[in-house]
Formats: sequence, C-alpha cells, structure tokens
Amino acid sequence: MLRYTLKRLWLGIIIVSLAMMMLFAMIYLIPGDPASVALGPRATPAMVEALRARMGLDQPIWMQFMHFYGSALRGDLGTEVLSGRPVLTVVMEQLPFTLALIGGGISWSVLLGVPLGCIAAVKRGGFVDRVVGVLSVAVIAVPSFVVAIYSLLIFAVALEWLPAIGAGEPGNLTSQLDHLILPSLAVGIGWVGYIARMVRASMLETLEASHIRTARAFGLTDRRITYSYALRIAILPTVTVLGIGIGQMLSSSVFAEIVFARPGIGKLVYEAISVRNYPIVTGALLVTTILFVFINVLADVVIGVLDPRVRSSFN
Repeated sequence: MLRYTLKRLWLGIIIVSLAMMMLFAMIYLIPGDPASVALGPRATPAMVEALRARMGLDQPIWMQFMHFYGSALRGDLGTEVLSGRPVLTVVMEQLPFTLALIGGGISWSVLLGVPLGCIAAVKRGGFVDRVVGVLSVAVIAVPSFVVAIYSLLIFAVALEWLPAIGAGEPGNLTSQLDHLILPSLAVGIGWVGYIARMVRASMLETLEASHIRTARAFGLTDRRITYSYALRIAILPTVTVLGIGIGQMLSSSVFAEIVFARPGIGKLVYEAISVRNYPIVTGALLVTTILFVFINVLADVVIGVLDPRVRSSFN
C-alpha cells in the first residue's frame, strides 16, 4: 500500500509541474499589460516601466518562468498588485470558503445520489427506478447557475427560509451552515444524477456476482446484502468520479459565489481577471490545481484501500 501511495504522489507531482508550465504560458499569452492596468490611464511611462521591473515583466520569458517556478517551490506566489500583500496570504484567506462550498456540494451529491442509486438498482425496472432515472437526467441537464438563481429566488426571497447572500457571521457555526445550504445545493445538485446513475449501474453488476449469490444462499437479508456487501464494491467507481468531479465543482463554485455574494477562490479570480491582477489569478489557479490533483490522489488511495486488486495491478 505504501508503494502504491508513493507512486500516486509522484504522478501527482509530475501533473502539477506540467500544469504550472501550461498556467504560466496561458497567463503570458493573455493580451493587456498588467502594469498599465494596475496604475490606471493617468500613469506616466516611467511609472509603468518601474512597476513592470518590480513585477519582473521586463525580463525574458524563460527567466520569468524560472523565477515563477522557483518561487512557487518555496511557497512564494508573488505580491498582489493593488494592495502589495503576499498572494499566498490572499488566496489562503479565501480558500476555506471554497472548500466549505465544495464539501457541502459533495455532501448533497453523496447523501442523495448513493441512496437513490441503490434504491433504483434494487427496484430495477419498476416505477421507482423510472422516477430516479428521470430525476437523474433532469438534475444533470440543469446548469448550476440556473439552480443557484432559482433556489435564491424561491427559498431566500419568496419563502424566506434561508439567507440570501454572504457566508454567515464569523465564529457562528449555525449562521455559516445556514448560508452554506443554498450555494452548496447549486454546486452539488448536478452530481446527484451522475452518482445515482453510476451507483445503479455498478450495483446491478455487483448484485449478479457469485459472492452475492452465495450470500443469498446462506439466507442473508436483501438489505444486509445490498448495504453491507454489494455497496462496498459498487461505490468504487463513484469515488473515482467524485475525485474528477471536484474540478467541475470548482468551476461551478464561481457562479455560486457570485450569485450568493460569498467570498471564495472563484470570486477572487473573477475580480482579479477584471482588473488584470495576474499574480492573484496565477496564484489562485495554482492553488486550486494542487488541490484538485491532491484530491484525485486521495481518491486513488481510498480506492486502493477498498479494493486490493487496484493497487496490486498498479504495481
């Protein structure tokens, strides 16, 4: 297991390194001079050149990349253009809000999707199975920003059940959870359908396995067979999909944070792009890339723990 984990970590490091190269190239190719945008139209050419020198934009591109790569390895993501604060500090202040939003979205998708998939598999071909199938396709087809807007209008404005904007009072867990319900629903509702369909398909295949038939022959109840034996194997593809789905949830969090006026990485990047604040954009994207790769490595390790065949085949 240790060898399998180390291999997954090494592969994750390689992916992060390649992502850093692509990220730097994309930021470099974006039109516009960040120094001119930061100083405004009234800045003199001398002021612009001084800021370009301070940001390292007057150096050759290969020197800029080496400086960017070396600084990132030391945990230095540069300085924010407008306030002069360290980029890593600004990003880490917003990261907990985005992590809470994604965690809430995963909770919605798992708590609703897994039971629905199990029920649909057990009731295969029946009315419940057809209803779950229709609901799964429906929630997959609806964009996250549409869910965000309509949930805001219905539950916050019309019914006044939940707060509309913000992230809650600092230090007040109840207030923060109340403010998290609607945004996390908007982020995670689409993945309820994906997980329900995947669990159903995997569960149907698992229920036909020989060890499940043996368990039935020993007289075990269908409930115990489904949730104690079949679900452990059927859940493996879902763990992989959830790891990949983190990237989709990160993109969906941008709309949720803007619609619900929540702080977070998505809103930070959106505001930074509008003013060409490249250090913030680069730092935030790099942190989210590392987060995405780490979560996928963690998902692979969990699968290796649940299914020894995976780590043995990888070796």
